[in-house]
Amino acid sequence: MRNFTNVSDIGPLDIAVKEALKVKSDRFAYSALGKNRTLMMIFFNSSLRTRLSTQKAAMNLGMNVIVLDVNQGTWKLETERGVIMDGDKAEHLLEAIPVMGCYCDIIGVRSFAGLNDKTEDYEERVINQFIKYSGRPVFSMEAATRHPLQSFADLITIEEFKTKPRPKVVMTWAPHPRALPQAVPNSFAEWMNATDYEFVITHPHGYELDSFIGNARVEYDQRKALEGADFVYAKNWAAYTDPNYGKVLSTDRAWTVDSEKMALTDNAFFMHCLPVRRNMIVTDEVIESERSIVIPEAANREISAQVVLKRMLESL
Repeated sequence: MRNFTNVSDIGPLDIAVKEALKVKSDRFAYSALGKNRTLMMIFFNSSLRTRLSTQKAAMNLGMNVIVLDVNQGTWKLETERGVIMDGDKAEHLLEAIPVMGCYCDIIGVRSFAGLNDKTEDYEERVINQFIKYSGRPVFSMEAATRHPLQSFADLITIEEFKTKPRPKVVMTWAPHPRALPQAVPNSFAEWMNATDYEFVITHPHGYELDSFIGNARVEYDQRKALEGADFVYAKNWAAYTDPNYGKVLSTDRAWTVDSEKMALTDNAFFMHCLPVRRNMIVTDEVIESERSIVIPEAANREISAQVVLKRMLESL
């Protein structure tokens, strides 16, 4: 596998999950694979789980790791072509990228959507420049439109906890005080649509997603959507459709996932990618309940990253 940015890069999901469970059973079985290889992790945005889990995954494989926080301890980088660089950005990404490629074997990039220009965000200009100019295999640690490492971990988690062959998975919008990108819901929808699960998306009017919804059933009545669910995946995202792209249209607390909502399900497991705004996205009692699997879900971030890195190392 040369690059990893979306579900199609991982191949058949049943094979990927089997590999993930094998890796999870012995995380150091492939520790010789990364010997004398270097991973460079480049962060344009903050991170906790992605940083820790990906670095741990690389270490499990015997890799050296370099972590670069852009704009913190390095030159501020210009990302746009044709600009007159007379401001506070001292170096252009087009020079910085091939230089970074000189110092490593694999590059991971984290760069969020700006939520100002939909065309720019959905063209994925930052990560695509790394793919084009670095000369190295590149994987997404969350980009403007997708977060595939998270979605792979979500899939592994569902496969571990499901009690029926075809569970009902519901992704529900929930309120948040700030505008958030569509990357996680886009990616989760993309991966769920690649399974044979019953997949439902519920959100208020105005929060329709891009074509990532695929064959999912969209239900605007949250309570109706949650009926009989086996997994409830809560997430906020800003509006996608024009003229409201990137805007917060609602902070309606009636969409918060609480015990009353979970009682409508078939004793569903609660999922969230974290970090989570308690008592906005989900109430304390739900996230602290025995049916909350947000911690095992987060732990599987190490496994999803390790499978991706393993495959990339095997292709070098």
